[in-house]
Amino acid sequence: MKALATLALSAALAVAAPNPKAEGEVRAAMEAFKKAVMSADKAALDKLTTADLSYTHSNGRVETKAEFIAAATSGKTKVEAMDISDATVRVHGNAAMLQAKILIKNNAAGVVTPVSLNILHVWIKGSGGWQLAARQAIRLSPPVS
Repeated sequence: MKALATLALSAALAVAAPNPKAEGEVRAAMEAFKKAVMSADKAALDKLTTADLSYTHSNGRVETKAEFIAAATSGKTKVEAMDISDATVRVHGNAAMLQAKILIKNNAAGVVTPVSLNILHVWIKGSGGWQLAARQAIRLSPPVS
């Protein structure tokens, strides 16, 4: 029984142990995602997201991968800036959670609107690298500049 408890504790500590290499990879994937959104790069967004992506906006609207990529690349709204701050990454094997504050500046029909969010991204590592599997956003009011 004592051996089983020791084994369970060891496994828990191994899962919770910091993984700087994986954390850096997730941060790099987030930066690539940011650039892909800002440049409306359909191929990059496709590569950086899982097939079953669940992309939840701060207003509660949930998009599939196809819906998200179509909206992000339609040209109706251009993301002019995406400033990420206070990002933390926690890695659990082949999954990671990235929490951050984001200030997005959207340009729709020449009108720039700042949107300040708290986001939670769930990243999954597969054979193609880290991919965004889920996103949840909460709007902050008023936007931080």
